[in-house]
Amino acid sequence: MLDACAELVDEVGYEGLTTTLLAERAEVAIGSVYQFFPDKRAIVQALTLRTMESYLQRLDERFASDDLAHWWDGVGAGIDEYISMHRTVPGFRTLHFGDVVDLHLLDEQRDNNGVIADQLARVLTERFGMADEPRLRFCLEIAVEAADALIKLAFRRKQEGDERVLAEAKALIREYLHRHVEAPTAPVAQP
Repeated sequence: MLDACAELVDEVGYEGLTTTLLAERAEVAIGSVYQFFPDKRAIVQALTLRTMESYLQRLDERFASDDLAHWWDGVGAGIDEYISMHRTVPGFRTLHFGDVVDLHLLDEQRDNNGVIADQLARVLTERFGMADEPRLRFCLEIAVEAADALIKLAFRRKQEGDERVLAEAKALIREYLHRHVEAPTAPVAQP
Protein backbone atom coordinates (compact mmCIF):
# COMPACT_ATOMS: atom_id res chain seq x y z
CA MET A 1 0.00 0.00 0.00
CA LEU A 2 2.87 2.38 0.74
CA ASP A 3 4.33 1.88 -2.74
CA ALA A 4 0.93 2.63 -4.26
CA CYS A 5 0.67 5.72 -2.05
CA ALA A 6 4.06 6.98 -3.26
CA GLU A 7 3.07 6.52 -6.91
CA LEU A 8 -0.24 8.30 -6.39
CA VAL A 9 1.32 11.23 -4.57
CA ASP A 10 3.61 11.73 -7.57
CA GLU A 11 0.63 11.63 -9.90
CA VAL A 12 -2.09 13.55 -8.03
CA GLY A 13 -0.31 15.25 -5.12
CA TYR A 14 -1.21 14.99 -1.46
CA GLU A 15 -4.46 16.89 -1.87
CA GLY A 16 -5.61 14.57 -4.67
CA LEU A 17 -4.78 11.40 -2.73
CA THR A 18 -7.77 9.53 -1.34
CA THR A 19 -8.10 6.22 0.43
CA THR A 20 -10.35 5.05 -2.41
CA LEU A 21 -7.67 5.80 -5.00
CA LEU A 22 -5.12 4.08 -2.82
CA ALA A 23 -7.25 0.95 -2.47
CA GLU A 24 -7.77 0.81 -6.23
CA ARG A 25 -4.06 1.28 -6.99
CA ALA A 26 -2.96 -1.25 -4.37
CA GLU A 27 -5.67 -3.64 -5.58
CA VAL A 28 -7.07 -4.15 -2.09
CA ALA A 29 -10.49 -3.61 -0.56
CA ILE A 30 -11.06 -0.21 1.03
CA GLY A 31 -11.61 -2.03 4.33
CA SER A 32 -8.04 -3.34 4.11
CA VAL A 33 -6.75 0.21 3.88
CA TYR A 34 -8.73 1.21 6.98
CA GLN A 35 -7.59 -1.92 8.79
CA PHE A 36 -4.06 -0.47 8.80
CA PHE A 37 -4.58 3.29 8.41
CA PRO A 38 -7.39 5.47 9.81
CA ASP A 39 -6.97 8.13 7.09
CA LYS A 40 -4.70 9.37 4.31
CA ARG A 41 -2.57 11.35 6.75
CA ALA A 42 -1.66 8.14 8.58
CA ILE A 43 -0.75 6.48 5.28
CA VAL A 44 1.47 9.39 4.30
CA GLN A 45 3.03 9.40 7.77
CA ALA A 46 3.93 5.71 7.40
CA LEU A 47 5.37 6.41 3.95
CA THR A 48 7.36 9.35 5.33
CA LEU A 49 8.75 7.27 8.19
CA ARG A 50 9.81 4.58 5.69
CA THR A 51 11.48 7.26 3.58
CA MET A 52 13.28 8.67 6.63
CA GLU A 53 14.57 5.20 7.50
CA SER A 54 15.77 4.78 3.92
CA TYR A 55 17.54 8.15 4.02
CA LEU A 56 19.27 7.29 7.29
CA GLN A 57 20.27 3.87 5.96
CA ARG A 58 21.75 5.52 2.86
CA LEU A 59 23.68 7.91 5.10
CA ASP A 60 24.92 5.10 7.32
CA GLU A 61 26.17 3.24 4.23
CA ARG A 62 27.90 6.35 2.90
CA PHE A 63 29.41 7.13 6.30
CA ALA A 64 30.66 3.56 6.68
CA SER A 65 32.77 3.93 3.54
CA ASP A 66 36.34 5.15 3.77
CA ASP A 67 35.97 7.83 1.10
CA LEU A 68 34.71 10.41 3.60
CA ALA A 69 37.91 12.02 4.87
CA HIS A 70 36.51 15.19 6.44
CA TRP A 71 33.30 16.18 8.23
CA TRP A 72 32.31 18.25 5.21
CA ASP A 73 32.30 15.06 3.13
CA GLY A 74 29.64 13.79 5.52
CA VAL A 75 27.55 16.92 5.10
CA GLY A 76 27.99 16.67 1.33
CA ALA A 77 26.88 13.03 1.45
CA GLY A 78 23.75 14.08 3.32
CA ILE A 79 22.95 16.69 0.67
CA ASP A 80 23.73 14.30 -2.19
CA GLU A 81 21.45 11.60 -0.78
CA TYR A 82 18.63 14.13 -0.33
CA ILE A 83 19.04 15.20 -3.96
CA SER A 84 19.21 11.58 -5.12
CA MET A 85 15.98 10.77 -3.30
CA HIS A 86 14.26 13.66 -5.09
CA ARG A 87 15.27 12.02 -8.36
CA THR A 88 14.69 8.36 -7.58
CA VAL A 89 12.27 7.74 -4.70
CA PRO A 90 8.59 7.77 -5.67
CA GLY A 91 6.60 10.32 -3.69
CA PHE A 92 9.64 12.00 -2.16
CA ARG A 93 9.67 15.04 -4.43
CA THR A 94 6.15 15.86 -3.25
CA LEU A 95 6.26 14.77 0.38
CA HIS A 96 9.93 15.27 1.29
CA PHE A 97 9.98 14.29 4.95
CA GLY A 98 6.29 15.03 5.48
CA ASP A 99 6.33 18.82 5.60
CA VAL A 100 3.54 18.99 3.02
CA VAL A 101 1.27 17.15 5.43
CA ASP A 102 2.48 18.35 8.82
CA LEU A 103 5.66 20.09 9.99
CA HIS A 104 5.61 17.74 13.01
CA LEU A 105 4.89 14.52 11.14
CA LEU A 106 8.08 12.77 12.26
CA ASP A 107 8.05 13.98 15.88
CA GLU A 108 5.39 15.81 17.88
CA GLN A 109 7.97 17.98 19.66
CA ARG A 110 10.33 18.88 16.79
CA ASP A 111 9.65 19.94 13.25
CA ASN A 112 10.64 17.54 10.46
CA ASN A 113 13.81 19.40 9.46
CA GLY A 114 14.85 19.53 13.12
CA VAL A 115 14.59 15.73 13.23
CA ILE A 116 16.77 15.53 10.11
CA ALA A 117 19.31 17.91 11.69
CA ASP A 118 19.39 15.73 14.82
CA GLN A 119 20.05 12.64 12.73
CA LEU A 120 22.82 14.41 10.81
CA ALA A 121 24.34 15.51 14.12
CA ARG A 122 24.27 11.91 15.29
CA VAL A 123 26.13 10.58 12.26
CA LEU A 124 28.61 13.48 12.22
CA THR A 125 29.47 13.02 15.89
CA GLU A 126 29.79 9.24 15.51
CA ARG A 127 31.86 9.30 12.31
CA PHE A 128 33.96 12.45 12.72
CA GLY A 129 34.11 12.94 16.47
CA MET A 130 32.38 16.30 16.35
CA ALA A 131 31.25 17.51 19.76
CA ASP A 132 27.54 16.81 20.16
CA GLU A 133 26.57 20.18 21.56
CA PRO A 134 23.69 22.62 21.10
CA ARG A 135 25.72 24.85 18.74
CA LEU A 136 26.25 21.98 16.26
CA ARG A 137 22.56 21.08 16.30
CA PHE A 138 21.53 24.73 15.87
CA CYS A 139 23.88 25.23 12.91
CA LEU A 140 22.72 21.99 11.32
CA GLU A 141 19.09 23.09 11.70
CA ILE A 142 19.88 26.32 9.86
CA ALA A 143 21.82 24.40 7.19
CA VAL A 144 19.04 21.83 6.71
CA GLU A 145 16.39 24.56 6.36
CA ALA A 146 18.49 26.46 3.81
CA ALA A 147 19.41 23.33 1.86
CA ASP A 148 15.80 22.12 1.88
CA ALA A 149 14.53 25.42 0.48
CA LEU A 150 17.19 25.63 -2.22
CA ILE A 151 16.81 21.99 -3.27
CA LYS A 152 13.05 22.47 -3.56
CA LEU A 153 13.73 25.52 -5.74
CA ALA A 154 16.06 23.49 -7.95
CA PHE A 155 13.38 20.85 -8.51
CA ARG A 156 10.69 23.44 -9.19
CA ARG A 157 12.90 24.96 -11.87
CA LYS A 158 13.81 21.69 -13.62
CA GLN A 159 12.36 18.19 -13.43
CA GLU A 160 15.74 16.61 -12.54
CA GLY A 161 16.91 19.58 -10.48
CA ASP A 162 18.64 22.71 -11.71
CA GLU A 163 22.34 21.88 -11.32
CA ARG A 164 23.29 25.53 -10.92
CA VAL A 165 20.94 25.94 -7.97
CA LEU A 166 22.09 22.63 -6.45
CA ALA A 167 25.75 23.69 -6.74
CA GLU A 168 24.96 27.02 -5.09
CA ALA A 169 23.07 25.25 -2.31
CA LYS A 170 26.11 23.08 -1.55
CA ALA A 171 28.46 26.07 -1.65
CA LEU A 172 26.21 28.11 0.64
CA ILE A 173 25.84 25.29 3.18
CA ARG A 174 29.54 24.49 3.11
CA GLU A 175 30.54 28.12 3.66
CA TYR A 176 28.00 28.57 6.44
CA LEU A 177 29.06 25.44 8.30
CA HIS A 178 32.78 26.17 7.88
CA ARG A 179 32.25 29.55 9.55
CA HIS A 180 30.13 28.26 12.41
CA VAL A 181 31.12 24.69 13.23
CA GLU A 182 34.37 23.62 14.83
CA ALA A 183 35.29 20.02 14.14
CA PRO A 184 38.29 17.73 14.20
CA THR A 185 40.08 17.44 10.87
CA ALA A 186 40.53 13.66 10.89
CA PRO A 187 37.72 11.11 11.11
CA VAL A 188 37.32 9.07 14.26
CA ALA A 189 38.25 5.41 13.88
CA GLN A 190 35.22 3.16 13.62
CA PRO A 191 34.86 0.52 16.36
